[in-house]
Amino acid sequence: MTSLDTDQLGQGRRQGRTLADQAYERILAMIVEKKVAIGDKLPTEKELCAELEVSRPVLRRAMDRLREDGVIVSRQGSGSFVNRRPDEAALRFAPAGSIADIQRVFEFRAAIESEAAFLAAQRRTEAELKDLKTALAALDRCIETGALGVAEDDTFHRLICVAGDNQFLTAARNSMKANILTGINLTRNLSLTKTAERLQLVQAEHYAIVDAIERREPEAARQAMRAHIENARRRMFGGTP
Repeated sequence: MTSLDTDQLGQGRRQGRTLADQAYERILAMIVEKKVAIGDKLPTEKELCAELEVSRPVLRRAMDRLREDGVIVSRQGSGSFVNRRPDEAALRFAPAGSIADIQRVFEFRAAIESEAAFLAAQRRTEAELKDLKTALAALDRCIETGALGVAEDDTFHRLICVAGDNQFLTAARNSMKANILTGINLTRNLSLTKTAERLQLVQAEHYAIVDAIERREPEAARQAMRAHIENARRRMFGGTP
C-alpha cells in the first residue's frame, strides 16, 4: 500500500469512513439514476478511483458494502456488475449523505434489539406484554388509515428493550434514537409507495416477534427480531432485481 493509500484510508477511519461512505453513495446514485443499467459492468477500479477521487482501498470498501447490499455482484476475472437497482425513492426520502449511516444503524439495531427481544421473552411481565400488544394495535391502525407510523414503530421497538429489563441495552438504543428514527422514517415512507401487502408483511414480522415473546421462546424472539431488521435493511434496496 502506498503512503497516499495509507493516509487516505486512515483519514477515512478518522472521519467515520467518510471517504468510503461518499464513494458508496455516489456509485449507488449512478445506479439509481440509470447511468449504469442492470446487468451492465461497472467502470474499472482505476476509472472509478479517478472519477470519485479516492484510493483503491477506499473504493474497495465501498464496493464491498454494495455487494453486501446485493446491489452489485463480482465475477472473477470479469469485474463488477449491477445486480439490483434500488428504488429512486430511497434517495429521495433519505437525508442527503445519510444512506451509508442508515445502513450502519440497521447493523447496530440488529445486534442490540435482537438481544433485547431474547431477554424480553425471558423477563417480560404481563403488563409489558399488554403494552406491546397495544403498540401492535396502534401500528394496525396506521395501516388502516394510511398513516406513516414512525412514532408508533419506534414505540414498539422501544417497549421490547424495556421488557428486556437491561438498562444498558435501552440506553444504547436511546443514544441512537435520532438515527433510528431517520431509518424508520425512510423504510415506512418506502412501504407507503408499495402495495398494501408490503405494509402487512412488515406488520406480520412485528406479530412474529411479539408471539415469540408471549410464548417465552427467547431464541425464536431473537431470530424474529433479527430477521425483521435485516429485512428492513434489504427493503431499502428492494428495487428491480
